[in-house]
Amino acid sequence: MSRGIMLLEVFLVLATLLIYFFFFKKKEETLPFKDGWWGRGQKPVTKEDSSIRPFKVETTEEELSDLFRRLDQARFTEPLENSCFHYGTNSEHLRKVVSYWKNQFNWKKQVEVLNKYPQFKTKIQGIDIHFVHVKPPRLPEGQAAKPLLMVHGWPGSFYEFYKIIPLLTDPASHGLGDEHVFEVICPSIPGYGFSEAPHKKDFNSVSAASVFYELMLRLGFNEFYTQGGDWGWLICTNLAQIAPNHVKGLHLNMVSVSRLGLTHLLSVLLGRYFPGLFGFQDEDVRRMFPFLKKGLYRILSESGYAHIQATKPDTVGCGLNDSPVGLAAYILEKFSSWTDIEFQNLEDGGLERKFSLDDLLTNVMIYWVSGCIVSSMRFYKENLQKGIGTQKHEKVTVQVPTGIASFPNEILHTPQAWAKKQYTNIISFHFMPRGGHFAAFEEPELLAKDILQFVDKVEKEQLWKKKGE
Repeated sequence: MSRGIMLLEVFLVLATLLIYFFFFKKKEETLPFKDGWWGRGQKPVTKEDSSIRPFKVETTEEELSDLFRRLDQARFTEPLENSCFHYGTNSEHLRKVVSYWKNQFNWKKQVEVLNKYPQFKTKIQGIDIHFVHVKPPRLPEGQAAKPLLMVHGWPGSFYEFYKIIPLLTDPASHGLGDEHVFEVICPSIPGYGFSEAPHKKDFNSVSAASVFYELMLRLGFNEFYTQGGDWGWLICTNLAQIAPNHVKGLHLNMVSVSRLGLTHLLSVLLGRYFPGLFGFQDEDVRRMFPFLKKGLYRILSESGYAHIQATKPDTVGCGLNDSPVGLAAYILEKFSSWTDIEFQNLEDGGLERKFSLDDLLTNVMIYWVSGCIVSSMRFYKENLQKGIGTQKHEKVTVQVPTGIASFPNEILHTPQAWAKKQYTNIISFHFMPRGGHFAAFEEPELLAKDILQFVDKVEKEQLWKKKGE
């Protein structure tokens, strides 16, 4: 009798394990597609218009006159002596930027630059989605272009990719070979730039990933690559979790993991002294330690904006949406400290060491003329209001072939040993020789080369076909 009970218990345990592995565990392998409705009012019963409409950036004389009036009436605060950019954007230098903005910056010329690539809009889940779509000017005989979705972050825009697009769509003309040629799609995140802002709460990174997945399918791409940094990192990650059989490869120039365990804590405490024990390389140690300075203190000193935007974005947003000078100060500070934290020691914030004022002000103008700063900031609240480590996408592993370009001046370094806990199929992890947070904007050639070598590896080894093996 007792032997029969024991056999029954063994059978029940085995049955439970089988049920778990076949029914529950598999549910964690992909992320559900989020079919939302973000338009005004109730979702109509009629089918959504799925047409794709050409779009061009346009600005009226009235809008420009209003801008210059506001610039003329700007009120500046005297900075503290010798404060450089330690307190944020230095208003003495801001005066010079505003003077350039009024007297030398040619927005109409920059509009022509923005319109040099084909742009479109299409309605998805109730809101208009803006995107740049650039096809290769030529293709080697017998070769097809590889679709590549590139997603920006905050406080950037689709314009960040303008210098890298020709390197990917026409690599041969830039000395990068012609083995892999891309068809590049750069959408604006809903609520950013010329994409319509969601009219309802809870539009987060999974929502954006679902919208962009629909966009790629609507464009006729059943298989494609994705690339991103900042919010683009999370959106592209979520897309790989939603549609692993459609995303051939995921390339990131920023990566972060939120579910850290005891091993991670121990690696923070002891990794400097026993790097090999935790899978750290010498460059990991150089970038991470001393951890109090390069980790904890840096997070505290550089994340104040995120706390505001994750709690009460509309409050500060009202001021930024009303003042172009305030908007520029808020945005340009990030292009200083996130490009190189040491730039805060310079009177001009090092803004023109990696970027031109024309490029920086073009990005600011995209926020100004579209009036999108408040809706762009809300994206933080939608993603962070439920707490870090609590959402399903943070628990789902990424099995898609993944490539990571780790730039040395990124605000916080994530070693491969940490990243592989969530990204279980990292096939390429490179320490980049220079560059910071805005990789495509700052170092387009370095990033393009890393994307090309990653895709080459995926294609030659047909790694996307092996995801389920």
